[in-house]
Amino acid sequence: MKKAIIGTKVGMTQVFTEDGAMVPVTVIKAGPCTVVQIKTMENDGYSAVQLGYGDKKVNRTNKCQQGHHAKAGVEPKKVLREMKFENAEEYNLADEIKVDIFEAGDYVDVTGTSKGKGFQGAIKRHGFGRGPMKHGSKYHRKAGAMSAATTPHRVWKGKKLPGQMGSVRSTVQNLEVVKVDVDKNVLLVKGAIPGFKGSVVTVRETVK
Repeated sequence: MKKAIIGTKVGMTQVFTEDGAMVPVTVIKAGPCTVVQIKTMENDGYSAVQLGYGDKKVNRTNKCQQGHHAKAGVEPKKVLREMKFENAEEYNLADEIKVDIFEAGDYVDVTGTSKGKGFQGAIKRHGFGRGPMKHGSKYHRKAGAMSAATTPHRVWKGKKLPGQMGSVRSTVQNLEVVKVDVDKNVLLVKGAIPGFKGSVVTVRETVK
C-alpha cells in the first residue's frame, strides 16, 4: 500500500457526468493527516507510519499522549491510525498527507464502523424467512428450530439467532474516486460507505 488517508463521512449526494449520467457519491472530508510516528524494521520489526487526524485540545489529552505527540513536534490529534506504507522510510515526522495523493479515476477501499441497529430479530438480522401468517398459526417471525433432539442434543456453535446488529468494523472495496477537491480537502467516492454522518473512516488504495 502506498496511499491512505483518514477522513470524516459528510454524507451522500449526486453528480452528473459529461454524458448526463447521474452518479451517487459519498462526500468524505479527508485529511490533512500528520505523521506522528514512524515504525522501522530495526526498532519495531515492521515498517509503518502512524497518522494523526483532527486537532485535540491539550487539556483534554493525557500525559502519555502529550509526550507521544511532543516527540513528533505536532499538536495532539483525536484519531491515530497506523498505515503499512511500502515507502514508509520516505516519510518524516510532522509531514502532512493531504487529499491530493488521490486523483479522479483511482479505486479505493473505505473502512469504517457500520450504523448500529440495536437488538434485532433473526429475519432482519440474518434474512430468515417468516412463518405462515394465516389464522391459527403461532409461528410468524421466530428463528425456527434450534437443533435436533438426540443428535447433537445441543445448539450448534455459531447458530444465527436474534441479537445486536450493526456497529461493527466494515470495509467496502473497489470504490471509484469521482472527484478530488484539493482546496476543501474533499473526496467524492462513487457509492455508499459504512458509518453515519460524522463518523471517522479510512480511505486506502484498493487491494484488488
